[in-house]
Amino acid sequence: MRREVACGLDVDVTAPTTLEFQVAIAPHPNTEVWEALTFMLDGEAVQAKEISGEHGNRIHQLQVSGGNLQVTYSATVIGQTDPAPVTDYDLSRYLRPTRYAEADKFYGFAATEFGGYLDSATLLEKVSSWVGSRLNYVPGSSDPIDGAVDTLLAGAGVCRDFAHLVVALLRAVNVPARVVAVYAPGLYPMDFHAVAEAFVDGQWRVVDATLLAPRQSLVRIATGGDAADTAFLVNHKGAITLNSMYVTAIVDGLLPRDSIDQLVSIR
Repeated sequence: MRREVACGLDVDVTAPTTLEFQVAIAPHPNTEVWEALTFMLDGEAVQAKEISGEHGNRIHQLQVSGGNLQVTYSATVIGQTDPAPVTDYDLSRYLRPTRYAEADKFYGFAATEFGGYLDSATLLEKVSSWVGSRLNYVPGSSDPIDGAVDTLLAGAGVCRDFAHLVVALLRAVNVPARVVAVYAPGLYPMDFHAVAEAFVDGQWRVVDATLLAPRQSLVRIATGGDAADTAFLVNHKGAITLNSMYVTAIVDGLLPRDSIDQLVSIR
């Protein structure tokens, strides 16, 4: 499989700040990868500091006093990488509530709704179907600070909201789960995409209740407890305006066929 991904951001900085970007893909062992990342401040190339985070997350940090910042990234991935590694610490950490996936508020509800499904594959299918049928995908319908409870009450959201609700419900029935930011070939409307990942049958399995893109072609960017760990842009201290952004993600040939009852890992 050959996958080509890219993004561009146009940002005005109006007060000195530190910016952190997570747009570069995570390491993909046993694949061929070509990539390019540039930062242009008022037409001049500037160098960002790369910080290596958990799970291969790559944070590119930039100190900016002001001006117009243009960020461009592109990558080509040929082949598929190994399934994400599993550690005992991850299996403990990703059972715990987080700010946007408040699993502790769903314990009774999730046990009543999903506690009868003992087969893990069936449980993932049921949670994905339940969230997909309860929520409407409506761009602009949620705030960046909304959590899983807000999303359930509103009945609508975007991909990160779907992922947070899936993660919260799975953790509430003792399935370790986390959020992954990805490039998603086939996604419409095209954007950075967020999905859930659950530990089932010895591997991390991807769950996407939006059903907007085939899971087999996803390309991992960042992984964490919720969107606070995976945001494509974080602003510390100063003031910025995101003027525009584009994202592209394609595969060579036909998109894979996906089925909600399949166990799929991000590769």
